[in-house]
Amino acid sequence: MPWEVVIGLEVHVQLATQSKLFCACSTQFGAPPNSNVCAVCSGQPGVLPVLNEQAIVLALKLALATGGTIRRRSRFARKNYFYPDLPKGYQISQYDEPLAEHGAVEIWHEGQLRSVRLTRIHLEEDAGKNIHLATGAASLVDLNRAGVPLIEVVSEPDLRAPAEAAEYMRTLRGIVRALGICDGNLEQGSLRCDANISLRPWGQQALGTKVEIKNINSFRFVQKALEYEIERQSELLARGQAIQQETRQWSAEVGRTEAMRSKEEAHDYRYFPEPDLPPVEIDERLIESLRVALPELPLQRRQRLMEEGGLSDYDATELTRETELTDYYHLAVAAGGSPKRVANWMLTELLSRVDDARDVARAPVAPAGMAELLGLVESGKVSGKLAKDIWAKMWTSGGSALKIATDGDLFQQSDSAALEQAVRAVVEAHADRVAAYRAGKTKLMGWFVGQVMQATEGKANPKLVNTLLQQLLDG
Repeated sequence: MPWEVVIGLEVHVQLATQSKLFCACSTQFGAPPNSNVCAVCSGQPGVLPVLNEQAIVLALKLALATGGTIRRRSRFARKNYFYPDLPKGYQISQYDEPLAEHGAVEIWHEGQLRSVRLTRIHLEEDAGKNIHLATGAASLVDLNRAGVPLIEVVSEPDLRAPAEAAEYMRTLRGIVRALGICDGNLEQGSLRCDANISLRPWGQQALGTKVEIKNINSFRFVQKALEYEIERQSELLARGQAIQQETRQWSAEVGRTEAMRSKEEAHDYRYFPEPDLPPVEIDERLIESLRVALPELPLQRRQRLMEEGGLSDYDATELTRETELTDYYHLAVAAGGSPKRVANWMLTELLSRVDDARDVARAPVAPAGMAELLGLVESGKVSGKLAKDIWAKMWTSGGSALKIATDGDLFQQSDSAALEQAVRAVVEAHADRVAAYRAGKTKLMGWFVGQVMQATEGKANPKLVNTLLQQLLDG
C-alpha cells in the first residue's frame, strides 16, 4: 500500500542575547564547564527568575517576519521532568499562552514555492549538557547552557518529504540570521530540531502514529533520519505491525534512528503557570517599531537578485542562503562585476576555497578584486583558464588581478599573425589527424584546439584559434 509521509518540525533557535533568559549569566559558547552558572540557572531554593527583555524583542522579530499573531499577553509555565542537566526538576517554558501563534515560513523547493504553516512560537530556557565519558566510567554535567534563551518554532505537519524538511530548516536558519536574532551555528547547537513523522494511507485525513526524532543539528542528518524512518515505518506497516509512539534519536555513526523512550504527552509534564514570573504584556508600540524595522529576508533578496541581476532560480537561491554571500555579491557587482559572471564565479571558484559559506566575509580576495579579475575576462584580455590561475595567485598573495597578470605575462594572445604560426605548427605536425578530420572525424577539432592551447601555455584566444583552425583544416 502506498503511504503518505507527514512531517512537522520543532526547531529550537538559540537567541543572540549576551545573558541567559532569567539571570545575568553569560551565554558565551566554549567557556570552561560550569563557569557560567549562578543560583538562578542552577535552580537553587529561594531564588527568583528575572525575565531578559531582549529575548522577548528577538522572539517578536521572528513572529513578525513570519506573519504570526502576537499575543498581547503571554505566560510562562513550569514543564516538569527530571534530567541530570536540569537540576531544578522543571523547565520554564510557555504552554497554553505562547508568545505568538500561526504565521508561515515560505520555502523554495524543487522549483516551487511552498508555505509551511506555523503552529506557534514560544520562549523557553535550555537545559544543560551531559557528557558521557568514552570509558563509561562516569557522566559529567555542564550547566553552562542551562537557562540559555531559546524559541521553539513549531510547524504544522505540512511537510511531505525529507528533502523538503531539510529545506524548511535551511530556510528558517536564513531568516533568523537575516534578522540577527541567532547566529545559526549548527555545530554549536544554536539551531537544532525535533522531527515528528507519521505515515498514513493516501487519501486518509487522520494522522498516523507519530514518532519523534530528537535533537538533530544538521540539514543532512534531518533528511537522512527521516528517510530512514520512512523506510522503517513502511516495513512495519507492510508486515501489519503497529507503529509505537515513541521518541527516537538519530545515530549518524550507524545511519539509523534508535529508540530513546516512549513519547510523553502534555499531561505527563504536569504543566502549571510559573508562579515566580508575571504574565508578559506586549505593548502595541513595541510591535509596530519592530515591524517597520524588519530587514529584507532571504526570499525577498532572492526575488530582487533575479529581477535586478537576471540571475536564475538556482543562482539566486544559493547566493541568498547566507547573508555574507549576498553581501559579497552586491559589493562585487557594485565594483563593476557583471551580475551573472559574479554569481558563476562565486558559486564555483569562491565557494570551492572556503569551508563555510559564511567565511567569504573574510576571504583573501575582496569583492572589488573579483570584479577587477572578471573585468579582464569580460574585455578579452584574460582567458577563463588564465583567470583561474590569476585567481589562485590572488588568493595566496592578496595582489591585484592586473598586477599578477602583468608580472606573469598572463594576458590572452589575440594577435592573429602570432597565433597563426602556432596553429600552422600543430596542423603540420599531425598530418594523420588532419587526414582523419578531413575524412569526416570533425570532432577532432577539439583536440586540435587543445594542442594549440597547450603550445601557447593557455594564453591563446580560443575563439580566434577555432577560426584559424577552421580556415586551415577546411581550406
